[in-house]
Amino acid sequence: MHASHQLRVYKFGGASVKDAAAIRNLAHIVHTHGGSGPLLIVVSAMGKTTNALEELFQLAHAGQDYTAPLDRLREFHLGVAQELGVADEAAATPTLTGLLEQLQDKLATLSPGEFDKQYDQVVSFGELLATLIVARALQARWLDCRPLIRTDHTWREGRVDWPTTERNLRAALPPQLPQGPVVTQGFLGGTSSGQTTTLGREGSDYTAAILAYCLGAESVTIWKDVAGLLNADPKIFADTVRYPEISYQETIEMAYYGASVIHPKTIKPLAVRGIPLLVKSFLDPTAEGTRIHDCRHGLLAPAFIRKTSQCLISFESKDLTFISEENLEVIFGALAQVRLKINLMQNSAISFSVCTDFSAYRLEKLLAALREQFTIHYNTGLELYTIKNYDAASIRRLTEGRELLLEQRTRQTFQFVCRGGENEFIK
Repeated sequence: MHASHQLRVYKFGGASVKDAAAIRNLAHIVHTHGGSGPLLIVVSAMGKTTNALEELFQLAHAGQDYTAPLDRLREFHLGVAQELGVADEAAATPTLTGLLEQLQDKLATLSPGEFDKQYDQVVSFGELLATLIVARALQARWLDCRPLIRTDHTWREGRVDWPTTERNLRAALPPQLPQGPVVTQGFLGGTSSGQTTTLGREGSDYTAAILAYCLGAESVTIWKDVAGLLNADPKIFADTVRYPEISYQETIEMAYYGASVIHPKTIKPLAVRGIPLLVKSFLDPTAEGTRIHDCRHGLLAPAFIRKTSQCLISFESKDLTFISEENLEVIFGALAQVRLKINLMQNSAISFSVCTDFSAYRLEKLLAALREQFTIHYNTGLELYTIKNYDAASIRRLTEGRELLLEQRTRQTFQFVCRGGENEFIK
């Protein structure tokens, strides 16, 4: 197809780069399984770094003291680099200390407005720091993806300008790839004016798909801490089943409902160009894993998906008239404006209910926009369960003993909202 036809894209998430030992394991995988062809490596922030950066951002944005968590973040990254023997060199560009100083400057100059824009400028440092450490550990080239993956100004969920991104990547990457592995950031993009954007939480999978699509890659491999694509999260559900292979269509639906293994936007660009997605374990890299591609298969084992930190919001017209299309247009418009994604919705004669991911900031903006027109009730601290390819036994397994606040079923999918029990293990 193209010069980069044999290119493979590897993506390593936060768990696979959580400390020095994990990065050594990554290096072992690259050296023993990366092959002789061109290899592009996409890396997420280390361990819980994104959470730590979110905490830093919240403190700084609120004008509170963030000195201690910033010191912890700095010491952690410099400590890992030192343990790997890849401390800063005077001639290197960029340097870890330089990036950490840039982060400190960003935090010090935050203003009260532009919450989402400033979030992207701060949280993006997780990937920048992680990739610099990994690139040095591999003795590979470090690539800043932000000038290459072009997005609009939709902060925290940048929309990709595909033609520009493809031109940028095809100009920048092919000359570098024959010289050895290239390491770049997941989750990040940039605007035409050079401002950093992010592609949505857990968006590094999506980055790998963008790169593969634009460069005509042979395959994408996502390295996880599980044996492949499973029918449930083994940290929550007992007796999980691995799918040896699964179609793009089934995977898109599972990702849409919240399956944590694959980011929802990852599959489409791969499916368009017929690029297989392999999900393999960095704990057992020789194991088979799962192949996601254009295939046909029989009935699959039911998939169990749980989304925590959910909010159930119900709208009623104040004069008890029916919820009309005009009412729904107003509600949908307000939800889009505050960027609350609907995970489940249901309407009755005089009310309309939606289940969304909880964000106190976005919920308050929604209430301010709609409380004059509607009576609004909401519950937080909820969970949304989805059973894909359900049967009677799988429904009983999840619903027994629970108070269901809302439920819905279609031909293949059963969903319900209930009160949270986030540490529960389901047998």
